[in-house]
Amino acid sequence: MALTDEAIGKIKQMITSGRVRPGEKLPREADLAAELGLSRNSLREAVKALSLINVLDVRQGDGTYATSLAPSLLLEVLSFIVDFHRDDSVMEFLEVRRILEPAATALAAIRMPDDDRSELGTALDAASMGSSIEDFVAADVEFHRRIAVGAGNSVLASLVDNMSAPTTRARVWRGMTERRALERTLAEHRAIYGAIMERDGELARSWATVHIAGIEAWLRTALAD
Repeated sequence: MALTDEAIGKIKQMITSGRVRPGEKLPREADLAAELGLSRNSLREAVKALSLINVLDVRQGDGTYATSLAPSLLLEVLSFIVDFHRDDSVMEFLEVRRILEPAATALAAIRMPDDDRSELGTALDAASMGSSIEDFVAADVEFHRRIAVGAGNSVLASLVDNMSAPTTRARVWRGMTERRALERTLAEHRAIYGAIMERDGELARSWATVHIAGIEAWLRTALAD
């Protein structure tokens, strides 16, 4: 394993130093192994490991390339890890949402393009009191996703998206068990949307904090009961 770690480190150095740029093809295996002073077996294991986390793209019959290294691509591995969360860790994901989403919402109020603001309104209108719980939560998730994208920071948007997924079941549960939960959610969404349309970052941040904190407080009480 130590030899594979060494090989991974050397390939990483090639990319971070600019020797191989995003999207470029790596030298063929024999040449690369000789250049890095590695055995071909260690090199293959390193390439396999780096392809699993989207750093390298192995194209059968063509060669191995560095990926675009876009944050959204590299953070896909986080989504895989998050899928293994336990139900008793949902509170921790909500705490992270409460940290990240208000910041993303404040940025979206300032940065979101006009066309995206219009589409955010469409996402807002997709949820109504007459929606099924599942459809309502799906619209809720989409509303928050569009806000995160509107922040204009791909790293932040990917983190928010990954932190949202583990809380979906809790949102469904809340909609089914808490009186007026859907009504409250709609009112808070409209307040967030209004602040974004007014380009008021601090107001948008405040409403997003109230919104996420409300879900967190409800779940803490529900779990205690």
